Formats: sequence, C-alpha cells, structure tokens
Amino acid sequence: MFEQLLESTTAKKRERNRWAYAISLMIQFVMVGLLILIPLLYTEALPQQQMLSFLVAPPPPPPPPPPPAQQAIKRVVKRVSLMDAGRLRAPREIPREVTIIKEDPIPQEDIGGVVGGVPGGVPGGQMGGVLGGVLGGIPGMPPPPKPEAPKRIRVSSGVQEAKIINKVDPTYPPMAKTARIAGTVRLEAVVAADGSIQNLRVIEGHPLLVQSALQAVQQWRYQPTLLSGEPVEVVTYIDVVFRLF
Repeated sequence: MFEQLLESTTAKKRERNRWAYAISLMIQFVMVGLLILIPLLYTEALPQQQMLSFLVAPPPPPPPPPPPAQQAIKRVVKRVSLMDAGRLRAPREIPREVTIIKEDPIPQEDIGGVVGGVPGGVPGGQMGGVLGGVLGGIPGMPPPPKPEAPKRIRVSSGVQEAKIINKVDPTYPPMAKTARIAGTVRLEAVVAADGSIQNLRVIEGHPLLVQSALQAVQQWRYQPTLLSGEPVEVVTYIDVVFRLF
C-alpha cells in the first residue's frame, strides 16, 4: 500500500524509460531521414564546384625530364712514326686502313724558249750551264771518271764450275773407305783474279773427308772472271762428292 504513495517506485521508472527510449529513437530516425532527403530534393543548394572537382579525373602527372645529351666520343688516333734515329724501320703491326695520298698535279707553265736554244733547257741558259757555252760542255774538259768496279763479286757454284780449267780429283781417305763413309764436303772458296784458289773455308762435311777435299780443291784453276773488261775476284761454293763404288 505504501508503494503507490512513494514517487520513486521501480515500476514507474521502468515504464518511463521505455517510452523515453522509443520516442528518442523515433526522433533520431526522423532527423536522419530529413538529412538524407533534403540534399536529394534541393540539389541546387549543393556546392557545384566541389562536386565537379570530385567528378573530374585528376590531371596526368608531368612527363619525366629528357635524358642528358650524350657527349660525342672522341677517338684519338695514335700515329706511330716509322723513323728511328733517321732510319726507316719496318712497322710492328699491319694497319687496318691504308691512306693513299694523292698529290695535286703541278701546273705546267708556258715558258717561252730562246731562239736557237736546246730542247729541255732553261730560259736564258743560266741553270747548269755557262753563258756562251757549247752544247756538250766546255771544249777540252776531260770526261768524268768512271765509277770503280767492285773488286770481288759472288757467283753461283754452277756458273763458276763451267769455268774450271784444271780439276784435281780428291784421294779417298783409306780410313773413311774402310768405315764405308761417303758424302759431300761443301767449301767456300775465294778465286783470285788470275783464276787460282786464294782461300778455302769448310762449310759442312764429314771430318774424315774434309782434309782430302781441301788438298784437291787447292790445286784447281779457273778462267779469270771479267767485269766491265777487268778481272775480279770471285766468291763461290764448291761441292766435293765422295762415292763408294
């Protein structure tokens, strides 16, 4: 009985809380619905510039900067001089490209000659000549000296063999004959201007055959070899053959 007289009973509080919760929920739904419907009904009130900025695609990114220009590569060509201490030496390697140097032709000038002159002469007759001179030089001048002929020449063994006057056959050494040794002894000979053997040098041959070959060739005689009408010394090779029969 006393529960109905008290204002703060639990039964009334529960009923009031339910109704307050329901009313608050309905008010919230109405406000949210109004917030959604008002922009849809009044579209002109929306910020158009901001809406357009949202709909327009962003501009493309700027293009990358161009790459730096490549510097031209300079090729240094090393020129190798073929002169060594004033002498021309052979190149160490074969060049890949051979440059052909073409010289410009020398223009020929029309030089007037002198009446009574010599073909190929110089106007005025000054160069290489004497004023008032005679064709062929000054009379009474001796001819220029002839170049000296070489005192010794080299001749092949076949050519020199055809000039033999006296040929002595070598004696076969008994020891080499017993040992059945045969072969050729090659000598280098200096034939004097009169055709005699002046000097002998052994090039190759068996030691048992060399002495007999030297003794025989020392007695050979040749016809004198003439060069420009004068006898000269000759360097040649002589082959002495030893055969077993």
